[in-house]
Amino acid sequence: MIFFLTSHSLWLSGAIIVGLGTALSMLGPGIVRRYVTLERLTANNDIAGFKFATVGVLYAVLLAFAIIVVWQKFNDAETNVVQEAGAATTIYRLSQGIGEKPGVDIRNAVTNYLKVAIAADWPAMQRGAAGSQAARQALNAIYETLLASDVGQRAGNPVMSELLYQLDLMTQARRARLTAAEGTVPDLLWLVLVGGAVVTVVFTFFFGTRNLRAQIMMTGLLALLISSELLIVVAIDRPFTGTVKVEPTALALVLADFEVESGPH
Repeated sequence: MIFFLTSHSLWLSGAIIVGLGTALSMLGPGIVRRYVTLERLTANNDIAGFKFATVGVLYAVLLAFAIIVVWQKFNDAETNVVQEAGAATTIYRLSQGIGEKPGVDIRNAVTNYLKVAIAADWPAMQRGAAGSQAARQALNAIYETLLASDVGQRAGNPVMSELLYQLDLMTQARRARLTAAEGTVPDLLWLVLVGGAVVTVVFTFFFGTRNLRAQIMMTGLLALLISSELLIVVAIDRPFTGTVKVEPTALALVLADFEVESGPH
């Protein structure tokens, strides 16, 4: 269910989480008032108020923690893509100093990897998969090309050491974004977040106010606030899925630079 909300339009997710959630919450006080008299509800307002304050604070802390964590992971995902693009650029530049034939082979392998990563990895992550086989093979091809070149046979070559270091950085960055694509919030925490929202909103149904419309409006505003914050968690929990996502812009810009430098084929 969470993946369905994440992978679809933000408008649809908002309509389900915020719209439907708020509408159902506003029905609650009226339903409770039909079966419980105002006098019975107002009799426990003071005690219920203290308990509601505790429930509200506990849930607010949990919700704030979830938002901070997913926002940090979203930013980390953007950083990983930039790091991957930076490492690819460095490999491309260093390959120009290791000889014409091996240098061209390495540059072609890096260029091909970026093309495949954009064309195959991003759609796979959008579907919730852990990357694509084609991108994995393209990355392996860079290793094979580099190690099979003449520079790869020279022990202690500083250019070779730096090339392998940058390739390792690019591999780590790819692995990090594939891991981030699977989502940050575990199922148990989703259960607590959703359950806590229900408990917090339902708690307000059992307060008694003489003006029922005012109580309905207050409950609706509370539900609107909570559901909006839940929508934020849903929208950015999977950084490469849905409407709010990390695009392969950094990789595309680097690829465009490579193609300009290599000239027409």
